[in-house]
Amino acid sequence: MAKKINCLALLFLIGLSSHANAADKLLIKIAYLSQEREAPAALSNLDPFIQNKGELGAELATSDNNTTGQFTHQQYELKKVIVPIGGDIVQAFNKLGDDVGFVVLNVKPAQINQLADLPAAQNKLLFDAVTSDDELRGSQCRHHVLHILPNRAMRADALAQYMLKKRWQNWFLVVGQTPEDQLYAAAIKRAAKRYGMKLVAEKAWDNTYDARRSAQSDVPQFTQGEDYDVLVVADEQGLFGEYLDYRTWLPRPVIGTQGLTATAWHRTHEQWGAVQLQNRFKEQAGRWMEEEDYAAYLAVRAIGEASVRAKSDQVQAIKDYMLSDAFALQGYKGKPLTFRSWDGQLRQPILLAAPRSMVSVAPLDGFLHPKSELDTLGYDQPESTCK
Repeated sequence: MAKKINCLALLFLIGLSSHANAADKLLIKIAYLSQEREAPAALSNLDPFIQNKGELGAELATSDNNTTGQFTHQQYELKKVIVPIGGDIVQAFNKLGDDVGFVVLNVKPAQINQLADLPAAQNKLLFDAVTSDDELRGSQCRHHVLHILPNRAMRADALAQYMLKKRWQNWFLVVGQTPEDQLYAAAIKRAAKRYGMKLVAEKAWDNTYDARRSAQSDVPQFTQGEDYDVLVVADEQGLFGEYLDYRTWLPRPVIGTQGLTATAWHRTHEQWGAVQLQNRFKEQAGRWMEEEDYAAYLAVRAIGEASVRAKSDQVQAIKDYMLSDAFALQGYKGKPLTFRSWDGQLRQPILLAAPRSMVSVAPLDGFLHPKSELDTLGYDQPESTCK
């Protein structure tokens, strides 16, 4: 009887200990805020529209954070808020509550600062996990917003470094009609000037016909008349860029938004442990990891890494550590990832990939910088307009 009582007492004490350990954990609440979007016109049946890009990356990172948190006495809670099409994104943000200190945003570029300027956002740290806009890191920056994906300037510089290495320095630029295409083209022109490339021609793609039907006859005529090393395309929506390859008048490679692209993540990337992340994500999601998934993953993992190192659940302490020289995030790309203190941009290697193969990783060997070779990509501190 005494032995039975002792066993019960032991179980009771273990229960009390477990309860105490749970109570002692630092609880860090993270929100993932996204708004559903209408599927664009189907230009191809090969790539179906994915509505939940980003969401599953945040889930996987939260699981990884909590695995580490078992040993560091921290717990991470992810609150997912998906606003329907036409819903009020501002109202959804205001309802997050004061106890949520970190918000991963998967919203349109125009909505980033709209949310960042809300009174409810001033004591939170926001993570832009979807945009590549240079101005959001420049003159329109907000110092409580950190940007995960490479901006257009970083992507263009990555391509320019590879082109310089190959000595393909004469560029023919083709620009689409959307505002995003114009912004991408501006980044390409900046990179061309920075790395000594020559724009031998620039043409606007303003054809209204169905490119799939007439590309075979019209693209050769459109690209005729100039000698160049590469055709650079600015078509962020994918309206025509896919139909330029193999149809140009001269046999030249296509780079830019199609052909050889500069990207934060790619399904063919397998180095530096990336294959393990790819497989874990695919097992969970049933599809390949996209850029937005990777960005949301990094945002949540950055919170986990900084909170562990700072030994805090406070927003300011975690932010200060993230922006310090001590912070380093493993991103499965060969080099630790860090944040630029001047504009909140995540420094990172950029993958140069063809549709079904990895070609190279920027920054390439030989491109040097006094502090970090990663700062050869995009706007360095003296160039930044973020105040």
